[in-house]
Amino acid sequence: MVIMLDMENPDQFVQWLRSVAPYIHAFRGKTFVIAFPGELVKAGALPVLAQDLSLLHALGIKVVIVHGSRPQVEEQLALRNVEARFHNGLRITDTAAMECAKEAAGELRLDIEAAFSQGLPNTPMAGSTIRIISGNFVTARPLGVIEGVDLELTGVTRKIAYEAIHPILNAGGMVMLSPLGFSPTGEVFNLTMEDVAVATATALRADKLIFLSETPLMSNAAGDDIRELTSLQAERLLDRSELPPDVAFYLQHCVRATRHGVPRAHIVPYDIDGAALLEVFTHDGVGTMVSYENLESLRQATIEDVGGILKLIEPHEADGTLVKRPRELIEREIDHFSVIEHDGVIFGCAALYPFPDDKMAEMACLIVSPDAQTQGDGERLLKHMENRARAAGLKKLFVLTTRTAHWFLKRGFIPATVDSLPKDRQSMYNWQRKSLVFVKNL
Repeated sequence: MVIMLDMENPDQFVQWLRSVAPYIHAFRGKTFVIAFPGELVKAGALPVLAQDLSLLHALGIKVVIVHGSRPQVEEQLALRNVEARFHNGLRITDTAAMECAKEAAGELRLDIEAAFSQGLPNTPMAGSTIRIISGNFVTARPLGVIEGVDLELTGVTRKIAYEAIHPILNAGGMVMLSPLGFSPTGEVFNLTMEDVAVATATALRADKLIFLSETPLMSNAAGDDIRELTSLQAERLLDRSELPPDVAFYLQHCVRATRHGVPRAHIVPYDIDGAALLEVFTHDGVGTMVSYENLESLRQATIEDVGGILKLIEPHEADGTLVKRPRELIEREIDHFSVIEHDGVIFGCAALYPFPDDKMAEMACLIVSPDAQTQGDGERLLKHMENRARAAGLKKLFVLTTRTAHWFLKRGFIPATVDSLPKDRQSMYNWQRKSLVFVKNL
């Protein structure tokens, strides 16, 4: 793929590439189940989605597609003058409705295969050949009679043929699943897209389940955007019945997925251009993410974090903000570092060097990734380091900086001199850099 650069602002491209590189590295070889409703196809968004999912595929992500078909089934019912019947939001699928569901699924399958075969120049599809494989991968059973209502051929997923899907993904193909399932006796059942998607993500042990939704970004009763929830928080939100029914339906399935071993489930409005890419490759995303546990952790670093720390600090070493630290030094001093990680990607770090005889500690290498700034994570790292110093019985925290004096002044540090540093640190002071000294009483 050839990328046309705006040479008037190459730094912006470099910063963008650096910000997405950790996510590309983290997600290579992972499995994503991406589900979208028939409304997305009806809205004409399928060609762009195919390009975006092809880009994920090109970056080494294994993609399984699950499509819905509700509006297409409604169209088929209307053409045949068949009345649509529902019970508690679930379609009652009689023989006539099943024929409509088959017709809709067949047309959608052809539309999706065509979208992934377009190979348009100047798009992520250029020069790519992606095979879309579908088949009888979904075994289903009837839902039966609920509250005295026979749902007839409406079913629920019983099993996903993961042992047949994995080889296809490993060979570089994409798998497409329709909201239809089959019984061992040859019956066909009408399923919900959400149910198939959750069952598939669970069976494949997928790393992400992403619902591209016709619903807007989730918000609470006060109107605040909801960007991230644990499954427990999501269940409490559902119990309060504050959400519109369509949103609640998606959220119920996200909770179910995370409770059955899927680490991350997302609800992303598809009306945002590039919604899937923005959700996967940006820190805050554009939708709501549900996880079994809190995704963000602030913790002491381990040797496995050295690569992530280097990626964070190297740009600041290059522009002179930080003194260069070779990998070997960071490996030796890794116990001094703390990191913030989000969804497996390190986006903040700091180091603490104690001087016990002087009851002081130096905080160094405080860095937060550019795409995560303004979220208060720098302050969180500072508070964490202050607590680490207090726990070690130290009374003062000092920093040396050439670029961020104002930030530290706003957070209680006061200017000091080199003479106020511990003797051992004075001997290491770099007089060429002429860093400013700031001290804070703990």
